[in-house]
Amino acid sequence: MSELTMRDTTATIATARLRATKPRGGVPPWLRWGSWVPTLITFVIAALLWQVVAWTNPYVLPTLEAIGGSLVDDAGMYWSNFLVTLLEVVVGASAGILAGFLLAVVMAEFQIIERAVMPLVIIVMVTPIVAIAPALVVAFGFGMVPKFIVTGLVVFFPMLVNSLAGLRDVDHRALDVFKTLHASRWEIFRELRFPGSMPYVFAGLRIALPLAVVGAAVAEFVAAGQQAGLGSLVTTSAAQANLPVTWASIALLCLLGVLLIIVLALVRKRVLWWSDGEVTAKG
Repeated sequence: MSELTMRDTTATIATARLRATKPRGGVPPWLRWGSWVPTLITFVIAALLWQVVAWTNPYVLPTLEAIGGSLVDDAGMYWSNFLVTLLEVVVGASAGILAGFLLAVVMAEFQIIERAVMPLVIIVMVTPIVAIAPALVVAFGFGMVPKFIVTGLVVFFPMLVNSLAGLRDVDHRALDVFKTLHASRWEIFRELRFPGSMPYVFAGLRIALPLAVVGAAVAEFVAAGQQAGLGSLVTTSAAQANLPVTWASIALLCLLGVLLIIVLALVRKRVLWWSDGEVTAKG
């Protein structure tokens, strides 16, 4: 199949799928009161309820002032532990996401691989991660490697499932066109399957990235050895009944998850500018 014909075919398919969108005049959506006022009211109510509980039950919750004071007074400690957890998320999630997508590609092209491997994948995924982590410490030592593996395992399955669904959700009419033009398997993947799977991949990332933060924290909870990271800080401070440090660390874990979602949304907007909506994630 010639490169020129392939480009013409791809352009035709992309034009058929693309919906023309015209920018609306007036106030940007994020400046309209209906976009942010309900969220602001919810957070204000939640903060007031938190303060009431903290004032009446100081041994249950610390006040927001105590949490903020702890973050300011020990900023260096929090920052160093934040970087450790961020490293675990970046390395572990990157490995898990890449492995999940590559295995999905192989399964989409060769169904016999899916029938052979998927049962084993399911067995690993239904095994409690807190049971695997100590065994990984025994196998790989007390460094960062077990935490990378735990984080990668947590994100692997949602990426595999969503990527596989996307690679198989191909427009059959477009696929027939490619086959009529005698496109190779690689050309079909490059020009049709891979671009078409991107909405599903990003849907999987919406699940995987928050789970990466959870996986990193759980790894720090149960994987003995290096006492660093926000999860380890939560465990240590909770054992000492230091509620401000405990909840400040939890707040930073939440912040890390929110930042990842924001970055993902920005990247999705740039990459999937042609998509007209979200794809429901599977996982």
